[in-house]
Amino acid sequence: MGAVETLEILAPGPLTTVQDRGRFGFGRYGVPPSGAVDSFSLRKGNLLVGNAENEASLEITIIGPKIVALIDTLIAITGADLQPKVNKIPLEMWRSQLLKKGDVLSFKGPKSGCRAYLAIGGGISVQNIMGSKSTNLAAQFGGLDGRPLRKGDIISSDSPARYLKAVGRSLDKHLIPSYAKDQVLRVISGPQDDHFSTKAKEIFFGSPFRVTPQSDRTGIRLAGPHIEAKKNLKESIISEGVVPGTIQIPGDAQPIIILAETVTGGYRKVATVISADLPLLGQLKPGDTVNFRKVSMDKAYQAVQVGSAFQALGACTK
Repeated sequence: MGAVETLEILAPGPLTTVQDRGRFGFGRYGVPPSGAVDSFSLRKGNLLVGNAENEASLEITIIGPKIVALIDTLIAITGADLQPKVNKIPLEMWRSQLLKKGDVLSFKGPKSGCRAYLAIGGGISVQNIMGSKSTNLAAQFGGLDGRPLRKGDIISSDSPARYLKAVGRSLDKHLIPSYAKDQVLRVISGPQDDHFSTKAKEIFFGSPFRVTPQSDRTGIRLAGPHIEAKKNLKESIISEGVVPGTIQIPGDAQPIIILAETVTGGYRKVATVISADLPLLGQLKPGDTVNFRKVSMDKAYQAVQVGSAFQALGACTK
């Protein structure tokens, strides 16, 4: 059947982009991974509609788009609760749902979290660049012409009729994350934690920080007590590679958590968010508060292993 026009964007919302799990292996060329900031929600949404985990979905930020179905289409909405509705009737999240031709999907507004993910049975038919369909906004490639969605855009999917039989799949309720306004993130120290005094590190681990409006897919800027480097050190270090979850301390002594749109940094890194907690970063929004809890490398590995085993037991059910 091939690519079929599936959805039309009536209103795009402030930032809706095409994202999959990202493009990897190109950091040496300055190409960031991009991809879904909350990979858990992306993956589970895809499984609910019968796609492979890495298929592209729509990442929706804070205020959702308004979309009309051009044909009968299977969808699932995961991640932040932006209060989705179909024809003004509330739509259950974390479950595959049938949009009939002419149905209008909209969002009332954020109830919890920051980013929702709209998975479509058959995925999103856009060009695969460097192994990914993800939108790189800064370099303007990937997704739909390297840009956010806009009014009039058409989303096409590959043989969407084949996926309609997966309607009614849901995720085990024990696996559905909750996105609190006060979040605790587990971190491991370093790599430059020795550049900070014992007092500075005590402040970092013992204080709440507020997410500021100057946050985006590149990084989460925090406001709180100053985390000062030792006095005999220069303000910056030689730029080096960074990964999502890296916590930099720039010259203003306010932490920045790196996300998916950068690969190098020239500021000291006091700590790094563990892999198991990375999806939570995508759900932090301005006004939320963050506390950091130090864990060992062994605990970080265990968190990933326990999370993977738990998810495997809680597969999608009919």
